[in-house]
Amino acid sequence: MTRLGVNIDHVATLRQTRKTRYPNPIAAAALVEKAKADQITVHLREDRRHIQDRDVEELRQKIGIALNLEMAATQEMVKIACRIKPDIVTLVPERRQELTTEGGLDAEKLEAYLTPVIQNMKQEGIEVSLFIEANLKQIETAVRLGVDRVEFHTGRYSGLSDKKEFQKELARIKEATQFAVEAGLFVAAGHGLNYDNIEDIARQIPEIEEYNIGHSIISRAVFVGLENAVREMKEILEEVRKK
Repeated sequence: MTRLGVNIDHVATLRQTRKTRYPNPIAAAALVEKAKADQITVHLREDRRHIQDRDVEELRQKIGIALNLEMAATQEMVKIACRIKPDIVTLVPERRQELTTEGGLDAEKLEAYLTPVIQNMKQEGIEVSLFIEANLKQIETAVRLGVDRVEFHTGRYSGLSDKKEFQKELARIKEATQFAVEAGLFVAAGHGLNYDNIEDIARQIPEIEEYNIGHSIISRAVFVGLENAVREMKEILEEVRKK
């Protein structure tokens, strides 16, 4: 069964535009859980533009499904993760001026820096994932670092309209996924995935065990409600697996 992680950052984004108490990401997480998603994903950014520390603390206390904390590999964030103890930490690149995460973490370049960061969190019993490009050298670095998981950045896949390039990108992700699975890694994918493009990647690369999706689900929720939006995405993934 393919796992669905729902990123609820944009619920907090809406709240922070007015600095109000609503909409409450914790209430959103409860609806996501009710809709049978497998995981809540949030990104605690250094600039705190959407998710706040208190959100992560409350999520850890109140949700009954897995909590995946996306974060930069900074000492501040490591301390927070080790205190709150999410089920999974996904290390992502982060730049202040970006609208959203624009690419994968360069684990190969940062290997020496990441080594103690990852060891620290694993000692606290936290599973560690790297948000990387579907690149064999990045995967080899992930194996050396001893992480449990990788999550492939699907931004390029999601933005392609040319059919030939689309299939070429799928083939690249498939090769990387098979390489990672053979190396003993759990493989997830995310970024830009939506109700129109999820089926192709899920059908052609069944080795991907988890998808983390946020913007498209929260956008769909404006029209059908959050619980229905999550169920619709979950149903697509389930139907693909039946074929």
